[in-house]
Amino acid sequence: MKKIYHLGSCSTCKRILKELEPLEGVTLQEIKSDPITPEQLDEMAELSGSYESLFSRRAMLFRQKGLHEKELSETDYKNLILEHYTFLKRPVVLVDGQIFVGNSKKTVQAAKEALN
Repeated sequence: MKKIYHLGSCSTCKRILKELEPLEGVTLQEIKSDPITPEQLDEMAELSGSYESLFSRRAMLFRQKGLHEKELSETDYKNLILEHYTFLKRPVVLVDGQIFVGNSKKTVQAAKEALN
């Protein structure tokens, strides 16, 4: 299975999707219009090792909600990601049992190699 979770309004996601082309046989899920399900998030966490590894501390809501001052548990990370799409570190690329989370050059390059 090849799937990419992304945010359509995110310029970084758009750039990375262009970089990962061709995307033949890849399912794209725009997480604002088609929110991730608890089952999808559980699958991602299983592949990545934790919900924390999928959590974006760059989300504006992270500071607005004062979360930077709190000690968060795995359950907190899971619930926050399900509550609001901006808490998912993007993009998330799934390729045949492998997961690539985020937008670092190294991660994007590894995802590109796995897709091709």
